[in-house]
Amino acid sequence: MSAATHQQFRYEPVFVGKRKEELDELLTRYPTKMAALLPALWIVQEERGWVPAEGMAEVAHLLELTPAYVKGVVTFYTMYHQHPVAKHFIQVCTTSPCNVCGAEDVVNALLKHTGCEELGVNSADGKYCVIEVECLGACGFNTPLMVNERFIESVTVDSVPALLASLG
Repeated sequence: MSAATHQQFRYEPVFVGKRKEELDELLTRYPTKMAALLPALWIVQEERGWVPAEGMAEVAHLLELTPAYVKGVVTFYTMYHQHPVAKHFIQVCTTSPCNVCGAEDVVNALLKHTGCEELGVNSADGKYCVIEVECLGACGFNTPLMVNERFIESVTVDSVPALLASLG
């Protein structure tokens, strides 16, 4: 690997300047450093778009935890991305109540219309990534989904093309 290529993949710490101040303030709200793990990981993801192994190590060091413990937390929660994700990260609830209302068909329509080859894989154009999630806490609506931080209720197979068009 050339020196120029190596520089391209160099990890820059997240917790410097204002982000370090943000973490320091955050730590005052919790009884232990470990208790601040989830919001610290969220800061890494906000800054980088995902939580790389180097980000997990940085958080582990700052919170005095083992890297293995931090990785265990990141791999447990679906809200943390372990690889770069597309511009529009689409999470579809596919638990039993949503499946009764057509969630699997919505997932298939999303995969077809986004060009994603399978769940969890970014589309070739980098615009979309579709995953299934266990519950979005919206059982009163037919097939809810989230696009990034935006909650959308009552999605149907027929509404998928317009939904995707609205994302730009």
